[in-house]
Amino acid sequence: MMRGLGELESTIMDRMWARRRPASVRDVFEDLRQERAIAYTTVMTVMDKLHTKGLLKRQPVGRAYVYEPVASKEAYTADLMRSALAGSGNQAATLVHFIERLTPEEATALEAALQVFPHKGGAA
Repeated sequence: MMRGLGELESTIMDRMWARRRPASVRDVFEDLRQERAIAYTTVMTVMDKLHTKGLLKRQPVGRAYVYEPVASKEAYTADLMRSALAGSGNQAATLVHFIERLTPEEATALEAALQVFPHKGGAA
């Protein structure tokens, strides 16, 4: 089952997704230290772990690496949702409970997504 991210992992991934371009550990460190006291080596370790987990890819540039997300935040979130559904035991009941808890805005987004997503399998 796919797990969520820790607090610092999530913060770093949010920064990487927001950048929309490759970034070095130094880039992320400089960005983060404006808001919190953090060590360069901590950022480096977490980014290496995110690479090991398959969430960041990296390319060597000189003596350092430049990182970028493997997938969009939306794709990552969809994978988490799919994993949670797969591990639920009763997928139909889980989906019913999920739908019951949607805000009106979320329900509208779900309806719009279902309109553009082609139905799989049988005839309409």
